[in-house]
Amino acid sequence: MKKYLTLGLAVIIMLVATAATPSDASAQSAGLITSIINKMERNRRELRTLRSTISMEKYDSQIRDTDKRVGTLLYIPGAGSTQSVRIDWRSPQEILAVQDGKYTLYRPRLKMAYVGDVSSSKSNTKVNSVLGFGLNVSQSQLKTSFEPVQYLGDETLWGGVQTWHLKLVPKGRANYSYAEIWVDYSGMTVQAKVIEKNGDATTVRLMDVQRNVQLSKNDFKLDLGADIKRVRG
Repeated sequence: MKKYLTLGLAVIIMLVATAATPSDASAQSAGLITSIINKMERNRRELRTLRSTISMEKYDSQIRDTDKRVGTLLYIPGAGSTQSVRIDWRSPQEILAVQDGKYTLYRPRLKMAYVGDVSSSKSNTKVNSVLGFGLNVSQSQLKTSFEPVQYLGDETLWGGVQTWHLKLVPKGRANYSYAEIWVDYSGMTVQAKVIEKNGDATTVRLMDVQRNVQLSKNDFKLDLGADIKRVRG
């Protein structure tokens, strides 16, 4: 349970940095970063809903083991805790729903549902935190949260998706060391990786992305029967 319901990351992204007397290479890098930020901001403003396939890899540095999961994602952006997220994981089957500042993690096989407040540091969902990188923060918020962005180069992800690869280091205290994001050429963050202070890492990838499809609040509600045990997280 702890591996899916820990981590209190504040969401997202990046800051443009320019030297006082930059070289041609650093000037070109700064110009590219500015362009990427602008594309990300445009994507954020235009994104109303999202449906996609989602994969998550959770690496445990102590036992050097990786847990991999695949499912489907529904997402409606919102300010703070007003965003709506639903992930239907496969094998093992689990449903994670986040809406109106509350989360539910439902495990059908166990007939059990964990419920709690997203604002609680002990109940913030790890995948929801990672999703935050790139999907729901304004350009002005980026400048207060992170050190100057590091451009790591162009990278083609599995499936032929071309991206810009960036590294983000948080300013001040944080519950993680740094994050990496992969932004496609439209400005959508399609992959994010968070590296924690103990060496653990969580990578979330979005595939077959459908933007601004028809979704409603009801798509995020879980109708749990009376036989389902509720556990407060």
